[in-house]
Amino acid sequence: MKYFIIAGEPSGDLHGSNLVKHLRIADPDAVITCWGGELMKEAGARLLKHYRETAFMGVWEVLVNIRKVNANFRECRRQIAESKPDVLILIDYPGFNLRMAMFARESGIRVFYYISPKFWAWGEWRVKKIKRFVDRLYIIFPFEKEFYRRHDFPAVFLGNPLIDHIDAWRTAAPDNETLKASMGLDNRPVVALLSGSRLQEVKTMLPVMAAAAPAYPDYQFVVAAMDHLPAQLYQEIAGKYPVKIITGRTYDLLAVAEAALVTSGTATLEAALFDVPQAVCYKTSPLTYMMAKWVIKVRFISLVNLITDREVVRELIQADLNPVSLHRELEEILVTGYRHERIKAGYRELRSILGGSGASGRVAADMAGNLVQKEGR
Repeated sequence: MKYFIIAGEPSGDLHGSNLVKHLRIADPDAVITCWGGELMKEAGARLLKHYRETAFMGVWEVLVNIRKVNANFRECRRQIAESKPDVLILIDYPGFNLRMAMFARESGIRVFYYISPKFWAWGEWRVKKIKRFVDRLYIIFPFEKEFYRRHDFPAVFLGNPLIDHIDAWRTAAPDNETLKASMGLDNRPVVALLSGSRLQEVKTMLPVMAAAAPAYPDYQFVVAAMDHLPAQLYQEIAGKYPVKIITGRTYDLLAVAEAALVTSGTATLEAALFDVPQAVCYKTSPLTYMMAKWVIKVRFISLVNLITDREVVRELIQADLNPVSLHRELEEILVTGYRHERIKAGYRELRSILGGSGASGRVAADMAGNLVQKEGR
């Protein structure tokens, strides 16, 4: 079978890479083409476009880059038409991927959506497009099943693939002392700063995060820099503070961290699965935030709190993300703080809700089997 996969950001590249590996097991003759990143390429997919060229965050950034956005749509449509895949597999990234779903359906190509967009939070009306253009939808959070049931659409939950990825990483990783030495860290406890995967996120979140470091000389603050963003960006923002910048080693850093400041997104779940107490940070442009407040329908923005349906980790949003509140929260989540162990108890509950390992393999097998059944083989 021929597969065309689209992922528009690092988390999609991560999940896409595990899917590619297991698709090649479930379908030994698989020919896989993708828009994604290095991880998907390393897993065996032919990479046509990197997500660093397609990831635009928020209303304003999309408007400013509208010519590039439209050019990406045209290019992707052309490549799908030329490759003639048996199925188009879309990973989250709804602004782009729903348009590709419509194009594929109109072209007679089957569409599988892997990792549902967060329509349960906002944009619920777009579920209509899922029902019109998507043949099979795979979800990775149990609470999403009820949401799609209300919309009369049979979403499939086969587990959360992030558990597999992190557990596999832990199995192969060296001990913490070796990891700290390899990153040039000293013996002080580590506070990890995960400022996001997009340019605008880093510009907005990292200044506030890094500014907390001088108040904690007994700790070493370390920025988890993304290798697809310019190294100079991190240095310009955080260079004046007593922080260390380490690129492309987020999991190494989480493995040795005592606490973390994390930009809302997949990283909040990653920190939880590494058992690292965290404060969740989020700030965007006033226009984007004002529009989001009108449409967002959930109580929380972090995956940890959404999955457990309660406040396990504190969320510092917009005006609440300031030096005073950040300092107060750090005091509470460090090992000497009273919320440290309470958060870890919440993480144990989180793992129980998400279920066991093997999600990527189950999804790949289901996809390949579904295609074979459709072909009547």
